[in-house]
Order: sequence, then structure tokens, then C-alpha cells
Amino acid sequence: MHVVYVIQSERTKELYFGYTTDLQKRIMSHNARANIATKSGAPWKIIYCEIYRSVKDARERERKLKRYGNARTHLKNRVRNSLL
Repeated sequence: MHVVYVIQSERTKELYFGYTTDLQKRIMSHNARANIATKSGAPWKIIYCEIYRSVKDARERERKLKRYGNARTHLKNRVRNSLL
């Protein structure tokens, strides 16, 4: 399975959008400060995820969330009660 996920820093409240095939391992990597982009925000909590059968669909969704403000805004509105 291909997972597009949203995590939020407990420290800075910043959101990060990503893609993985192993969500648990990826979150552990973020929290271990092994990723340059998320190193300073650890610890991170999963806020939202979407599961796809197609890697192409998952990568396209991740790209839209990272590049287009409207996609992020819509998602933030959908999960507003889950945000820290």
C-alpha cells in the first residue's frame, strides 16, 4: 500500500506532508530526527493519512498537497479538530 500522510510537530505545530509505503517506520524516522526537513520539529504526531493502491495516485496527491495551497487549506479544514 502507498500512504500519503500528514504529521504535525508537537513542538512547533508545523505540518509536514509526505509519502511512504511503511507509515510506522517513516514516523519513527521523523521522530528519530533522521530527516533534514523534519529534524527540528520532533516529536511528530500523525494527523491524517490516505491509502492508495497506485503509487502514481499517491505521489500525485502528495505533490498537490506540497505545492498547492488550496489542497492544503481544504485538508486543514477537514481535519481542523485533529490539529494540536
